Amino acid sequence: MLTRVPIPSSVDRIPVPTETTINIRDARRRIQQFQDRWDRPQIEQFVAADYELVWQTLRWLQDSVPLIGQRLIEWGCGFAVVSAMAAELGFEVIGIEAESDLLSEGRKTLRDWPADLELVHGNFLPDGAERLAEDPTLPSLGHPVPEAYPSIGLNLDDFAIVYSYPWPGEDDFHERVFNDYADTGALLVQFCGPNDIRCWRKKRSN
Repeated sequence: MLTRVPIPSSVDRIPVPTETTINIRDARRRIQQFQDRWDRPQIEQFVAADYELVWQTLRWLQDSVPLIGQRLIEWGCGFAVVSAMAAELGFEVIGIEAESDLLSEGRKTLRDWPADLELVHGNFLPDGAERLAEDPTLPSLGHPVPEAYPSIGLNLDDFAIVYSYPWPGEDDFHERVFNDYADTGALLVQFCGPNDIRCWRKKRSN
């Protein structure tokens, strides 16, 4: 069972370090250049988040919410900006990405923004999670790559925080996957659009 963790409206007033702001700005520039290229098909499922707000939320969680551990996994890490920010905050981070081009860009991010984390090519859905989807056309489905968890020697229930940026209409699916596979007490952080960041905790079912 998932329960909402209320995030205060004042979270966006938490100061973001100058160096982090510069790294975010540089990453956004690279993302824009990547999306403006005309010589290859667009990866439509990649959209940049409000990275400052995500950083502020992760920092607030560190300071204000009991955590069951420090491991954080990013579902669909793209340019790995969130993964890099989380590692900068001291989390033990693994980012999973199914698109090889995006994974390559994520590794470039880590060259410009040194952070101690692991990026993995693979599917972030655990084996069998597709059964939880009510819509077979959701963007999270159908990635022709194996699930990533065997390659890292960890399961989803080994992580204290899961971060995702669900495509419109698939936030419920991500919640169901998290509820089925995550450990009791773990948090799901979802960036769902401008000024819309959500947090859920998995509670023990009665």
